Amino acid sequence: MSYAAGIAALNERHGVYGAARVEAGNGGLPKIAIETRLCKAEVYLYGAQVTSWKPAGFEEVLFVSKQSHWEYGKAIRGGIPVCFPWFRAKPDDPKAPMHGFVRTKVWEVGSIQREPDESVRLVLSTKSDDESRRWWPFEFRLEYHFRIGKTLELELRMHNTGPLELQFQEALHTYFRVGDVKLARVRGLDNVRFLDNRDGNKEKVQKGDLVISKWTDNAYLDATGPVEIVDPTLGRRLVTQKSGSVSTIVWNPWSDGAANMPDFGAEEWPGMLCVEGGNVLGQAVALRPDASHRMAISLGVLAT
Repeated sequence: MSYAAGIAALNERHGVYGAARVEAGNGGLPKIAIETRLCKAEVYLYGAQVTSWKPAGFEEVLFVSKQSHWEYGKAIRGGIPVCFPWFRAKPDDPKAPMHGFVRTKVWEVGSIQREPDESVRLVLSTKSDDESRRWWPFEFRLEYHFRIGKTLELELRMHNTGPLELQFQEALHTYFRVGDVKLARVRGLDNVRFLDNRDGNKEKVQKGDLVISKWTDNAYLDATGPVEIVDPTLGRRLVTQKSGSVSTIVWNPWSDGAANMPDFGAEEWPGMLCVEGGNVLGQAVALRPDASHRMAISLGVLAT
């Protein structure tokens, strides 16, 4: 079966007339294109990555770099990558892929369906194989559940299918599109402890709203409450609510970091801000054999 025929077969099996279609995206990679009265969205099977979400009445919520790679073996820069089973570099193997390996795997389509309110539910999955065992010697299955409409609801379900207890880190690495990151601020982290990756991972405490004024890479600990980006330039608030997550990460590479990233335009950094839910670093999740863990993230947009 040809590549195009494979995409056509996926659409024939899973497409929902008037709501969701499987088609070729950038670089020919298969994507699920969603369009209803509630929103427009795109989800790539490569990495199970949401790359676009436009709820009705609002501009694009997510940032994707114009310099992003769209090819197998390289991560898509932007949208909502899935970081698993480690976050940042793998401590015991510098050759391992940054943020884990599932963002460069093609996920399987479980189901696509339209709800009575016209939101679209989508289930994608992936599991351990020879390639994953090369980096991480455990058996697992991941299911990723999406509910896409006026809000974007994401739930990552991890199941330990092997005989050994394991630990993993995870994050839904959301790249938000902002009008000007220098004018935006992040609310909801006041008095929360964080590790500053730009200062040797020293533990610090956030005071008041976070204002981005330099290369920022903070991992907030025991951060379970809602967080919002106040964006006066685009006149909106981007709200993240979550469950099953005790870490919140905030990242922007600023001009110095962006200059060293080949898949990120040197002038793009003012237009994005990552605020993401996860369980990372010392807050990794431990799972016994046959045990499961769920992390859910809900994204919403409000006018200011």
